Amino acid sequence: MTTEIVQNSFFDLSDEHLQIKQEIHRLAQERIKPRAKEIDEQGVYPMDILQLLSEYGYIGANMPEEYGGLGLDLLSFCLIVEEIARVCASSSQVAVVQELGTLPIMIGGSKELKQRYLPDLASGKKIAAYALTEPNAGSDVRSLKTRAERDGDSYIINGQKMFISNGGVADIYSVFAQTDKGITAFVVEKDTPGFEVGKLEKKMGIKGSPTAQLFFENCRVPAENRIGEEGEGWLIAMKTFDKSRPTVAAQALGIAQGAFDVALEYVQEREQFGKNISSFQGVQFMLADMATQIEAARGLVYKAASKVNELTATGKNPELTKGSSMAKMFASDTAMKVTTDAVQLLGGYGFIHEYEVERMMRDAKITQIYEGTNQIQRVVIARNLLGGR
Repeated sequence: MTTEIVQNSFFDLSDEHLQIKQEIHRLAQERIKPRAKEIDEQGVYPMDILQLLSEYGYIGANMPEEYGGLGLDLLSFCLIVEEIARVCASSSQVAVVQELGTLPIMIGGSKELKQRYLPDLASGKKIAAYALTEPNAGSDVRSLKTRAERDGDSYIINGQKMFISNGGVADIYSVFAQTDKGITAFVVEKDTPGFEVGKLEKKMGIKGSPTAQLFFENCRVPAENRIGEEGEGWLIAMKTFDKSRPTVAAQALGIAQGAFDVALEYVQEREQFGKNISSFQGVQFMLADMATQIEAARGLVYKAASKVNELTATGKNPELTKGSSMAKMFASDTAMKVTTDAVQLLGGYGFIHEYEVERMMRDAKITQIYEGTNQIQRVVIARNLLGGR
């Protein structure tokens, strides 16, 4: 895919953003794309991709400069995620989950907590994870059962988490638990006594991104590892989603664009009935729909990401919440639709491993589920439209 095609979008990127997109596009095409099939087949976290992204500063792209990050805005980070996901969704998870696990510290952590953890997270020396979901608390986050009891200068955590991305490879976990004052967030290090990683899940897609159960049994965490005050965990979690959902939307957008790239090239080469199949109107209509859906998703994703900084200056902003949910919902639905159509356009070839679209179709599905299912996104959007009702 040429640099000229990278620029072809109705959304006008600044010169700085366009340069970032072009640079990560080249890196992804040259260094990450050749690894995509192997990462999917091996089903192991790609440490080499972490090192590559760290080398170029992309792993800490939107982390503050004072803590070793590049200090870029969320739109820049979304462009990075989009271009990586365009060739390998598992590799994009390396950046996406690092951001997700780090955001609670960036949003609610004390200066001391930020100084202790952010430099190693921004450089990729340590890996982060976000531990919120439980067996009986998925969409209904407020019903989580993991409990943190204050004991002198520590908290003792007991409970269970599941479907935790980066489980087993992360060094630092942002963990949410109930306290007397409500949901509260903590940083738990991997070697903390009483903390254990359970089984790794076998999944349909994003196989290079490990997903695990976590167990806490009398896990003692220093009070200084608390993120914010007691009872602020719910707000921190929701603010995290406001910033992370556009990132997942960018991931979905990249998957859709990658599948479209493959399909477009294929239909211009494949011949049937004595002519190129791209000359058939039925195929042309599918391509037109796919391209339009991708461009519409791109507009929502870029707009939501570009609004984050100005709308989070004071507290939680309903417009940002609505925009982030719209972007995540529409882009992930688009990814599922476009990848399915790409498989159809490739026919039998689309159903086999040799052609990437079957992997992209499998990878696309999770974007409709994690960080809030698309049904939950519709609830969030509707509530914001109706003034919270």
